[in-house]
Amino acid sequence: MASNKKYWKSVEELNENSSIVETLKNNEFVEQIPVDEFLGDKENLTNSSTSRRDFLKYVGFSTAAASLAACEGPVIKSIPYVVQPEEIIPGVADYYATTIADGFDFANILIKTREGRPIKVENNKLQGAVSGANARVHASVLSLYDNLRLKGPKIAGKESSWNEVHTKVKASLSEAKANGGAVVVLTNTMSSPSTDKLIGDLTAKYTNAKHVVYDAVSETNALDAFQTVYGFRALANYDFSKADTIVSVGADFLGDWQGGGFDAGYAKGRVPKNGKMSKHIQIEANMSLAGASADKRIPLTIADQKKALVKLYNAVTGSNVAVGKLAKYDADVEKAAQQLKASASKGVVVTGLDDLDAQLLVLAINNALQSQAFNPTDAKLVRKGDAKAVNQLVADMNAGKVHILIMSGVNPVYTLPNAKEFVAGLGKVKVSVAFSTKEDETAKISTIAAAATHYLESWGDVMITRSNYSLMQPTIRPLFDTKQFQEALLTWTDNPTTYYDFLKGFAPALLGGKSWNQAVHDGFTVLGAGSVATQGANYAASATKLANAKSTGLDLVLYTKVGMGDGQQANNPWLQEFPDPITRVSWDNYVTVSKADAEKLGLKNWNVANGGLNGSYTSIKVGNATLEKVPVVIQPGQAVGTIGLSLGYGKKEALKEEMQVGVNAYTVYANCNANQSATVTLADGEHEFACVQLQKTLMGRGDIIKDTTLSVFNKANDSGEVELYNPKPVVSLDHKETPASKVDLWTSFDRSTGHHFNLSIDLNACTGCGACVIACHAENNVPVVGKSEVRRSRDMHWLRIDRYYSSEETFAGDIDKKESADGLMSSISTFTSMEDPSENPQVAFQPVMCQHCNHAPCETVCPVAATSHSRQGQNHMAYNRCVGTRYCANNCPYKVRRFNWFLYNKNDEFNYHMNDDLGRMVLNPDVNVRSRGVMEKCSMCIQMTQATILKAKKEGRAVETNEFATACSAACTSGAMIFGDVNDATSDVAKLAESDRSYHLLEHIGTKPNVFYHVKVRNDKEI
Repeated sequence: MASNKKYWKSVEELNENSSIVETLKNNEFVEQIPVDEFLGDKENLTNSSTSRRDFLKYVGFSTAAASLAACEGPVIKSIPYVVQPEEIIPGVADYYATTIADGFDFANILIKTREGRPIKVENNKLQGAVSGANARVHASVLSLYDNLRLKGPKIAGKESSWNEVHTKVKASLSEAKANGGAVVVLTNTMSSPSTDKLIGDLTAKYTNAKHVVYDAVSETNALDAFQTVYGFRALANYDFSKADTIVSVGADFLGDWQGGGFDAGYAKGRVPKNGKMSKHIQIEANMSLAGASADKRIPLTIADQKKALVKLYNAVTGSNVAVGKLAKYDADVEKAAQQLKASASKGVVVTGLDDLDAQLLVLAINNALQSQAFNPTDAKLVRKGDAKAVNQLVADMNAGKVHILIMSGVNPVYTLPNAKEFVAGLGKVKVSVAFSTKEDETAKISTIAAAATHYLESWGDVMITRSNYSLMQPTIRPLFDTKQFQEALLTWTDNPTTYYDFLKGFAPALLGGKSWNQAVHDGFTVLGAGSVATQGANYAASATKLANAKSTGLDLVLYTKVGMGDGQQANNPWLQEFPDPITRVSWDNYVTVSKADAEKLGLKNWNVANGGLNGSYTSIKVGNATLEKVPVVIQPGQAVGTIGLSLGYGKKEALKEEMQVGVNAYTVYANCNANQSATVTLADGEHEFACVQLQKTLMGRGDIIKDTTLSVFNKANDSGEVELYNPKPVVSLDHKETPASKVDLWTSFDRSTGHHFNLSIDLNACTGCGACVIACHAENNVPVVGKSEVRRSRDMHWLRIDRYYSSEETFAGDIDKKESADGLMSSISTFTSMEDPSENPQVAFQPVMCQHCNHAPCETVCPVAATSHSRQGQNHMAYNRCVGTRYCANNCPYKVRRFNWFLYNKNDEFNYHMNDDLGRMVLNPDVNVRSRGVMEKCSMCIQMTQATILKAKKEGRAVETNEFATACSAACTSGAMIFGDVNDATSDVAKLAESDRSYHLLEHIGTKPNVFYHVKVRNDKEI
């Protein structure tokens, strides 16, 4: 008979309510296991000289201890819906169409939500959408969960209520009307017809009111030029897929130039078809994304760029404006002009020169060409700020003429070059109201800091182009006590309607017959763009002015990084850690200088023992403004006599300390003009950069970048000799040359049944924009590690974009130089010299992630079988099995595996979004958050492929052709990344796999990757 006696060790156990006993029951180890003394202390581990043997002892102990301690698991209670919403199915994502319009970025997008939480941005791929979400747009979902957001209104720095705010504002408006004081509404470019109507109602009620539009990064000169020629304020639109010859003069049209979004059209013409591809000639000072993709890049000063533009104008229009010769590149510019003229309507010119005459000349050239790529009819209605009006406002404020200033979407205290004058004027304004999502520099010193909603919490409408009317809808209820600017306008004009009802009643006139529900579902509607009439302009006078342009001192070219933009999202850690595609530096801005100028000024860069990049400091003086302690990056391709500096950094307010990096270049943005004359002097000290250029590089490991010219490509295709530009590697087998694909160390398996996933990457279409990097961050819960860890080569990006420079002016020249080396000493000197890039190098971008090798070397060395292969071609990681030996990383020839050195989640050492409850709302529940000590890497978005399979199964159908996608392929607007099932012969990826241009990285190793690339083809260097 079984005994029911109760045995006990201590009298305390007889007390049923004892908290001590309860604790001991749930915790086998009374004291904390002391592994944290070593593994949990970042500084100790960083500075430790522990041997590999001792390290593995610690790892072994910690693994065993952790297994025992697993008895104590966290208890997380799930609370079910009391009444479950019909539209939400737990575990299934919902998508909402909306539009981002923050004054700098404008795009039709989809928002993926899980259980009511927006977690990811996708491109809206419906016909007619103005899509093309860049890195910042993809990262904007994280800004929704910024813990430093303004959580409610404040008056004079103290928390208040919206009733008090409205009462104070309405009283001030009435007082201004009675006393004749000016009412000024200062906003960024909203391009919102309904908001314009509401502001119009306000100015009608208070006749002394006016609306001023201000953008931090101004396009005033381009807008003025367009208005001069076409009679309304807008920016010309372009479709580069219709151009055979593209000439850009200082316009980074693959970056942020005039709102961006041109890369998809550009890429269509850059992929060789039927032996043809478009020609691209880039004339610029800074090395840009557009310059990196050009066939011919001509580095010139600002004055010489203006003269080059006159040469183009003369050639196309037949004018004979006198213009001098350019010292080094005159012949190249003349050839470009003749090529442009010969292309006629298939040619197009764009310019980023911040000069009214230059912008006028470009309109004249494109009209003379009757360029098919040039579209003034469907003009872009973005970035419509007026710098002159803002300067007048500052003058009026200081003169005491402004009674009340109402601001929305602007931060002039940070972005205005004459911010001190603005602050002084603000002190003379009776009441100032700043609608802002954060208590930024302007909101902090305004009378009222009005907490604004994030765009994902808002209703709205946007006219991105004349033919695109878009709607914005909330994807989550407001997280805080915030209100839309439009709601306040309705209240101040005594309109009792809600903004939703106002918008729903206002929109039908612009929906072109589409129903309200359908328009909200689609996110936009397409309208007729109407027509334009050309007005006269004195182009000859403009050309004469440009022909006489001169440079004094160094030309400073201010620009925006594709990661940071105008700085609105400076508190977004995804964007701060995003490496710049050109310099590969994150967590910083810097002045870029040519090697020749650096030597004259005594400026240096050097690498330290751990691979980190260091550099000199400079002082930059523009007029009366001086920027101190600006770090230096010596930039190959920078035009001699010019320097570059990016805007958007140097913010201090409403930012976590870790994000307060860089210098504020807006202080030298005189008159909101991006082209300035500057003086640069060497300053004391040295700067430590977080540069990933020397980390995980594949340089020197075979034909990583395969590059050829169009003439060789066509010759090879005509003769059937693909080996001319895409040679297949051979290895020695029984002392005979044998194709590497025929030699195996592993037994192959039949993968022809079921799905087998491949990813195609076309180097011709990749512009290096990095949207894929941020999309991967969002989809896969990739942690942010901070500047110090990035500098130690510990960044956790699952996807990196390698950037390669040629040491000669072309990669073909590099091959010739390499093959000409003869003998030991000659080879040493040759290869040493090839480590230095050319003064004007060619550039290639190459996205690299886990290659998902069918014969993966990582799988054979894992002692605990944590990494294994699937029949579908994906290389899996079982995090629970991984003990962090890192053998797989050592054995990976592509260097794509990332080791979790520390716990990045809920850790004050890494105070980013994963360290607070609000920030963790962005996490994707389909992907687990990895813990310390495990290896992680690209999973080829297995959660997305399985969701696609399960959806088709649930609907009782086969998966559709091209239905599969990964985060990176879905984010790639240029079409460089195509993902799919190669066992489906009709899929795009299966057809691309058969292309003569396709090749695998390090194919001679025999790893048989499931990621393949396409040889980069360029037009011949001679134009």
